[in-house]
Amino acid sequence: MGFLPAIKSGFRNYATFSGRASRPQFWWWILFVMLGATLCTALDSVFFGTNPETGEVSRVLAAVFQLVILLPTLAVGFRRMHDTGRPGWYYLLPMLVTIGLMFLTLFGMMAAVRMGGNAAPGDAGMMLGGIWLILIWLVQIVLLVLMIWWLTRPSDPAPNAYGAPPAA
Repeated sequence: MGFLPAIKSGFRNYATFSGRASRPQFWWWILFVMLGATLCTALDSVFFGTNPETGEVSRVLAAVFQLVILLPTLAVGFRRMHDTGRPGWYYLLPMLVTIGLMFLTLFGMMAAVRMGGNAAPGDAGMMLGGIWLILIWLVQIVLLVLMIWWLTRPSDPAPNAYGAPPAA
């Protein structure tokens, strides 16, 4: 499957979370997403300019583009995971773990503030917080590598629990 057929398939099946998507279909879609986001950011800079105080580009078009492709990207990712024989929700694993870790970190900070927040730089609580942040970082790196490994695996050549192999 080439670039344009993969994009057409992504939009045509924008809410289809069942079935399978081939490796080329997924990676062509991801390339489209990256190119589209880059183009929208450049157009935002041209049409909406930058904030003079911060120097940041206004991201109006990029935000709209991201919203438009969110559901098709999730659907293609789910179908790609199915193609490798894994449940589609595994595609959400990095996001779910990130949200969970953010809540744990937030609650940890709230607990530290309630206990007085009088931590000195050599305090055990500060060291424990630093170790926690390192662990969060390591979990995210491991999940990133695992997700890339899963998404780059060859397709199951035979029909699996999610359907017949996608047409090349």
